[in-house]
Amino acid sequence: LPSPISCCLPQPVTPELLVSPSSQDGDLGSECPEDRGNWTGRLDFLLSCIGYCVGLGNVWRFPYRAYTNGGGAFLVPYFIMLAICGIPIFFMELSLGQFSSLGPLAVWKISPLFKGVGMGTILIVSLVAIYYNMIIAYVLFYLFASLTSDLPWQHCGNWWNTELCLDHHILKAGNITFPVNITNTVSPSEEYWSRYVLHIQGSSGIGDPGKIRWNLCLCLLLSWTIVYLCILKGVKSSGKVVYFTATFPYLILMMLLIRGVTLDGAWKGIRFYLTPQFDHLLSSKVWIEAALQIFYSLGVGFGGLLTFASYNTFHQNIYRDTFIVTLGNAITSILAGFAIFSVLGYMSQELGVPVNQVAKAGPGLAFVVYPQAMTMLPLSPFWSFLFFFMLLTLGLDSQFAFMETIVTAVTDEFPYYLRPKKASFSAAICIVLFLMGLILTTEGGMYWLVLLDDYSAGFGLMVVVITTCLVVTRVYGMKRFCRDIHMMLGFKPGPYFRACWMILSPATMMALLVYNIVKYQPSEYGSYRFPTWAEVLGILMGVLSCLMIPVGMVVAVLREEGTLWERVQQASRPTLDWGPSLQENRTGMYVASLAGSQSPKPLMVHMRRYGGITSYENTAIEVDQEIEEEEESMM
Repeated sequence: LPSPISCCLPQPVTPELLVSPSSQDGDLGSECPEDRGNWTGRLDFLLSCIGYCVGLGNVWRFPYRAYTNGGGAFLVPYFIMLAICGIPIFFMELSLGQFSSLGPLAVWKISPLFKGVGMGTILIVSLVAIYYNMIIAYVLFYLFASLTSDLPWQHCGNWWNTELCLDHHILKAGNITFPVNITNTVSPSEEYWSRYVLHIQGSSGIGDPGKIRWNLCLCLLLSWTIVYLCILKGVKSSGKVVYFTATFPYLILMMLLIRGVTLDGAWKGIRFYLTPQFDHLLSSKVWIEAALQIFYSLGVGFGGLLTFASYNTFHQNIYRDTFIVTLGNAITSILAGFAIFSVLGYMSQELGVPVNQVAKAGPGLAFVVYPQAMTMLPLSPFWSFLFFFMLLTLGLDSQFAFMETIVTAVTDEFPYYLRPKKASFSAAICIVLFLMGLILTTEGGMYWLVLLDDYSAGFGLMVVVITTCLVVTRVYGMKRFCRDIHMMLGFKPGPYFRACWMILSPATMMALLVYNIVKYQPSEYGSYRFPTWAEVLGILMGVLSCLMIPVGMVVAVLREEGTLWERVQQASRPTLDWGPSLQENRTGMYVASLAGSQSPKPLMVHMRRYGGITSYENTAIEVDQEIEEEEESMM
């Protein structure tokens, strides 16, 4: 019987004259792993990428970053960084995934010496998945709380409110002249968030988590259950769910936008959001902020893009998809800014305070400021429900990608054992991450969430992206990578992509990394400052993902033979089975890498077996001729 390893290596291609009719379609054997599968619909991949990239950050980070960094002028560095850094790295990740049909770990057959990069990616994604689903749990909590005639954060006078609570509804009813000094007061929505939802007064800090908030625990369990049911059958199930979760947020966003711009004072907020302050462009901080927004918004380095592309057919036009997703993501961020700041302008007019006093970013916007603005509208529960339902669908798409990345990476490493049991393995991963996230449901859970948010995907993620870019262009080789894309798409990347991959993108990422280290600031939540041990723990989270790279190098070198330098050289070369996963796609130089192939003209054998010359096989002939010319010139 064939061994499990030998039966799944690409089979030797024998010229037809030497093949008997009975052996034309050999049985691969029952010990081979199950097929990875592919997207089942034409738009599955595109919508999954859009859903993955368009997430919570588009709503609660971009608008705030824009107005604090020059308003409309911020769009200049934003789109320049998108061109230099976002689009090229996005296209590189998609190309690696689609060409190899492998996950973030197995894809490092391209250069086994750097497999630690994949290990670091999985560690980062696992940490992010833990706290990201907690944010979805908060959204679910508010979603259920909106199913009432009066929103619970609308008025003071509840058991969780303090004497500092100021209800603007009562002020308006009493015809009190605005502006009112609200400096030492707290809104009902802020006390609802901190004192009721989080019950943070029950914790003295990160070292004192307090009791588990069972309502939050149940919401977290529900969010993990939803995620599991949607990824149960891998991309075949999640690819169908995104038809709703990736498109419905746009419908809600347009409804919120139309409602927002029709409110009194809306243009005050929009003016505040977009008024260009071009003097800001002279500040390096603005350019760094633009690059950071692009970096995290597109989700490069997390492995999600590579994973999704690995389920594509070999000739899927990812070049076109790259521009659709990246530009669509940017436009969505700008639209979200209009929807948010139109409501903030109305809110500032109602309260009689400047817009900058009500504008916040992150959870403060989603769970304090915007919910408070909703209470000022007629049919406030309806608008509140729509807003949080939009956040739910935005968050779920990204969480699907994180989970699919983890599951795909591990199952591609152990296809014989895990691929037939993918549903059970996915359940085990969800349960483990749920249990690890239980500390986030405690009274001091927000402190842990802030720590994870600040450090899990910080400088470690940048190191992963920089290393990937350098390995592909320097170790694997820019010429060979461009040939692979030529073979896959029928054309080579132009000078723009090559210049970005070789110089501009890595240089920008290095600048981001240096800036983050030089401008390092300890974590804080409101007025709370994290203790030193918590800071050290956070830094270790980031360092651990970086340490995976040298650990992977040591393991790869130990597996080779010869002197140290020979081992390093051997480990840095692609493995023999590197290349397209399907035999019919292994044209050109990759046919010669098939196990047992001894034909001097492997491409001709390939075409005889699989039919006539297609446009892609013409490309393979061109690539072969190019390689031959290079070899002749070297001799």
